[in-house]
Amino acid sequence: MNWFKSFFSILLVSVTLSSQGQTVASYDVLIVGGGASGVAAALQAARLGSKVLVVEETGWLGGMLTSAGVSAIDGNHRMPSGIWGEFRAELYAYYGGPKAVETGWVSNTLFEPSVGNQILKKMVGAEKNIAVWYKSNLLDLKKQAKGWTVAIERKGKKKTVSASILVDATELGDLLPRAGVAYSIGMDSRYDTKEEFAPEKANSIIQDLTYVAILKDYGADPKRLLKKPQGYDPKEFEHACDVKDPASHNNSPIIDCNQMITYGKLPNGKYMINWPKDGNDIYLNIIEMSPKARAVELQKAKDHTLRFVYHLQNQLGFKNLGLADDEYDTVDKLPFIAYHRESRRAKGLVQLTLPYVQRPYQQELPLYRTGGIVGDYTIDHHHLKNPDAPKIDFVKIRVPSYNVPLGSLIPEQVNDFIVAEKSISVSNIVAGATRLQPVVLGIGQAAGVLAALSAKQGVSPKDLSLRHVQQVLLENHAYLMPFIDVDLNDPRFQSIHRIGATGILKGRGVPYKWANQTWFYPEHRISEVDLIDGMRSYYPVADKVAGSGADVTAEFFAALLLQVDPTLNKDKIRSVIAAKENQVLTRAQVAVVLDHILKPFERPVDFTGQFIATKN
Repeated sequence: MNWFKSFFSILLVSVTLSSQGQTVASYDVLIVGGGASGVAAALQAARLGSKVLVVEETGWLGGMLTSAGVSAIDGNHRMPSGIWGEFRAELYAYYGGPKAVETGWVSNTLFEPSVGNQILKKMVGAEKNIAVWYKSNLLDLKKQAKGWTVAIERKGKKKTVSASILVDATELGDLLPRAGVAYSIGMDSRYDTKEEFAPEKANSIIQDLTYVAILKDYGADPKRLLKKPQGYDPKEFEHACDVKDPASHNNSPIIDCNQMITYGKLPNGKYMINWPKDGNDIYLNIIEMSPKARAVELQKAKDHTLRFVYHLQNQLGFKNLGLADDEYDTVDKLPFIAYHRESRRAKGLVQLTLPYVQRPYQQELPLYRTGGIVGDYTIDHHHLKNPDAPKIDFVKIRVPSYNVPLGSLIPEQVNDFIVAEKSISVSNIVAGATRLQPVVLGIGQAAGVLAALSAKQGVSPKDLSLRHVQQVLLENHAYLMPFIDVDLNDPRFQSIHRIGATGILKGRGVPYKWANQTWFYPEHRISEVDLIDGMRSYYPVADKVAGSGADVTAEFFAALLLQVDPTLNKDKIRSVIAAKENQVLTRAQVAVVLDHILKPFERPVDFTGQFIATKN
């Protein structure tokens, strides 16, 4: 009888809570925001066995890729890391190959936003562990001893969900203040970040945002022409046809209206209008505003874009182009959300600043050892619409390609929480590169691994083994290092990335226009001195081997390995090296042998890249 009463009481409480909308289900991972990083995080966490819920305010997936209309991919063309490469492969399959999406000169990969949404929904739909609540909003969240309880508005009703791990994948980092995560907004002081290009004093200035327009070629159809918008002034768009590359050293205008309009030409006769120079960029800082106040301000951005479209049609002669009627079912045919180039930036376990991007191997902390996300786009900030912004030529800050430390996704103080999208722990300057779509997809994939492993192991993300996280990323085709000359299909890919992440063999970074580079040079030779120098931090005993400027041979390498570990089997060494004694080895061969014989990647490091002391 007592058992029956207890059971009945539990059942009654459960029914009562359910009827009040207070509890629905528990999840391993709750992701707020179904944008680029949110989708990638959901896919990766689900594939690792986590039960995932995505809460998305619109009816689409993809965020800036789709719902904001920024459907021209910036960067990482030669680094198709993980889910970014998977998404691109889906685009190739849909449109008919790489050439079919090279329609505009700003990018190698352009697509219709609605197609991107369809592809992402197909990818998510293939994962049984993912639930998506569309047109839903976060109401409240509460930290529990372990995990979170979150209140969500769905279909006009309040739902309460519990989750082991919470991921902020919102466009503006809206969960950070609610969760108690420390963050910053705007430009940093150079004294805080040691960035010579940063202003002397910190400020709250962020980048211009854009309400993108997707236009369609209707031919001679006057019904597609906009009526003259209120407040239209042609002087506002006077220099819109200046297509001069800001990364060039040419200060003279280059006027070409046809080139301007094909900047974001999409497949099937459509055009992405996301033009900075006297175009539809606008300065609005809405980050700390309420949703109602944001909507009022964003209407200004919409009106500004409509004025620009009117200008394109009536002043620049593109009367054949009108707002696409088959992309967004909004009244004004504009995207569901704005394109935000900046958001809150969390204070993480580490912060990626410009010196770590420019000279990763020469910094106080070896953060390059801790990466799991790569990017090659240059430092690109939009500040043309704010006269109060410091006059900094960000594009001319030369950087190589880079990797993002995984610790930048983990808040310093709050447990069971992961930061994604554009809110990771980077400096304001570096955020001009990490905000681009492939990087954000990579951030999401890394967030998914962190979340899934944390939920499975019952620990907070900061307590995970960093090397384990990286290995899982590698197994899911993600890059740890930004090496453009090591193909994903190369059987040596994982070994080279593991050794690259130790720093024993380093890459060579090259600033290069809008697609910066880091080369591993897998088929190049390596000198004895350079190899000993690289091994020194892991194996101090390597210094006892006399090295020269001669190229490393199989004989020298075998002797070095035995010096480091005399217990090694000589026959095994010979079989792994698989070369004649006097044969000169390539960097890739050295990497593979190091990875198989000494396994330096397995030596644990923390989220700053420093060695963790292990018990004997």
